[in-house]
Amino acid sequence: MNTSILRRVFWFLNKIFMVPMFRLGFGPFMGNPLSGYIMVIKTAGRKSGKTRYSPVNYCIYYGDLYCIAGWGKLSDWYRNILANPNIEVIHPDGPLAGVAEVVTDRVNRNTMLRMVLKNAGFAGFLEGFNPFKVTDEELERKLGDLPLIRIHPTGLGNGANDPAGWNWVWTLVFSAVLIYLLVYVF
Repeated sequence: MNTSILRRVFWFLNKIFMVPMFRLGFGPFMGNPLSGYIMVIKTAGRKSGKTRYSPVNYCIYYGDLYCIAGWGKLSDWYRNILANPNIEVIHPDGPLAGVAEVVTDRVNRNTMLRMVLKNAGFAGFLEGFNPFKVTDEELERKLGDLPLIRIHPTGLGNGANDPAGWNWVWTLVFSAVLIYLLVYVF
């Protein structure tokens, strides 16, 4: 499939489905071995300063979160992180604040790349190989220029139940249904 078409499809799915689901509090239900384990990165736009949301696959290693800029150095969220490394993450287990940095250490890089790709579900296979069976040499050759990001948590972030989240929608819907049932049914 054409890369630009694939990129547009993922942009649409992320904007219309993944980000709203995380903001509504459904993040814990989004991760599974088929679709991959996903978190949403909240960055400040490098030009506009507006909050931007980007779903990414990740792995956790010794308390740090690792993710890959799937479209390489052209990814908007990657360029936003370079401009402002202080970010928030909507993780399925809860929101975190953290500092992001590009991993340049070649020793741990292949291990982390492999872990992220294994956690990516079907998306891990979109790179053109099986992340469970690929050799380190082939992994380095195919993903040598792909940025690997380490996010070191520094505290709590804003989640679905906080003012920037959308969990209030469920309270509103539940209240409306309850009022309807009390007034018209009972």
